[in-house]
Amino acid sequence: MRTAQGTPSWLGAVNDRVGLSALLDHGPLTRNRICELVGVSKPTASMMMSRLIAAGVIEERGQVAGNPGRSATLYAARTDRPLGVAIAIEAEELRASVVDAAGGERPVVRTTLSADPAQRDAVREVRDAIRDASEAAGTDPAVVHSVCIGTAGYVDPGEAGTLFSETLPGWPVTGLRRTLETELGVAVFVENDVNLAAIAERESGAGEGRDVFALLWLGNGVGASFDVAGDLHRGSFGGAGEVGFLPLSAAAQALDEHAVTSQDLAGAAAVRRMAAAHGLASVDHRSALEAIAASEARDAIIEELGERVAHISLPLLATLDPGRLVLAGPTAIVGGQALAAAVERGIRRLSRWYPEVVSTRVEDDPVLHGARAFLTAKVRDDLLGTVARLSLS
Repeated sequence: MRTAQGTPSWLGAVNDRVGLSALLDHGPLTRNRICELVGVSKPTASMMMSRLIAAGVIEERGQVAGNPGRSATLYAARTDRPLGVAIAIEAEELRASVVDAAGGERPVVRTTLSADPAQRDAVREVRDAIRDASEAAGTDPAVVHSVCIGTAGYVDPGEAGTLFSETLPGWPVTGLRRTLETELGVAVFVENDVNLAAIAERESGAGEGRDVFALLWLGNGVGASFDVAGDLHRGSFGGAGEVGFLPLSAAAQALDEHAVTSQDLAGAAAVRRMAAAHGLASVDHRSALEAIAASEARDAIIEELGERVAHISLPLLATLDPGRLVLAGPTAIVGGQALAAAVERGIRRLSRWYPEVVSTRVEDDPVLHGARAFLTAKVRDDLLGTVARLSLS
C-alpha cells in the first residue's frame, strides 16, 4: 500500500501544521522567530507562510524593526474562523461566549431563562446564544461550526441520546444532539458541568500538572469528576461521577437526620439547614452562603460541613485513589482552604486514604471556562486538520 508519508507534500503538510500551531500559541511572529520555534530553514519558512496565507488561515500583520535599515514582516494566525460557541446553562440563566482556535478572550453574554417548560425551546435558545455571542464578539455567526453546552446532568452517549437533567425543562429528552445538529448545522457537544469544571482546573487551576485528580462539586447538588492524565472518565452511559444520588453510610446519615443521599448531606438544602441551626436566615442557596460567609459562626459551620464532605468523599477515594481532591462549586468557594483542610482531616480520621485536599483555583464561572477550553481544542484540531488536508491536496 502506498503512503504519502515522507513525500514532499506530506512534509509540507507537517510543517504547515506546526507553523500554524506556533502562531496560535505565541501570537504574531517574524519569519526568523518561526524558524527558531519550528526548526526549519528560512526558505522553508517562507514557503510555509505563503501556503498558509493562500489557505486563508494566516495574514501579514505589519512589520517590526530588524537589522539596521531592514524590517521584518509579522505573520499572525487568523482567528475569525472557524469559531465555536461555549454555553453554560443553569436553572435560570444561559451564558455564552465565542471561542476561537487560539483561545482568545471574548465577551460573555447572559440570557435569563424561564422555568416554564412551555416557554423553553432548545433550538431557539442555542440559536439565540450563537447569534448574541457572535454579535458581542463582532464575529460572523455563519462561521460558527461547533457548540459546547455545559449543564447539570448528562446525555447518554447511546443511540437514543437520553438527556438526564433537571435544569433544561422543555428540551428534548431523547435525540438532543441530533436535533440541535440537524436544525442548526453545527457540531454539538453536551457536557456535564462538573466535567467541564474539571477541564478548567486541569487547564489553569488546581489540577494543572497533576497526573490524576478527582473533583468534588459542592453547589445546589453534589457531583464528581475523574481526571486521569488529562482524560475525563465519563463512564459507559455518561453518568460517572453522579455521586449525589449515592445512599449514605449509617455513620454519615447520623450527621443529619434529614439526609439519605450524599446530596442531602452536603447540597443546597443541607447548607440552608446548617445556616438555620446557627440562626442565619436564607431564602436560597446563594443567600445561605452569603450569610455563612459574614457570620461569626462561619468557622463552626465549615468544620461541620468538612466532616460531611469527608464522608461523601470516601467512595471517590476507594474508586480512584487520587493524590489530589479538588473541592469546587459555590459552597467550596465560600469554604475556601479552611473547608479543604477540614475535609482532609475528616478523611484521615475516617479512612486509610490520605489525599491532598485543595480548594478550587477557578472561581470565575468554571463551567463556562471549561466549555471554552474543551471547544478551543476542538476548533484548533479542526483548523489544523483543514490545513493539513489542503497541503496534501
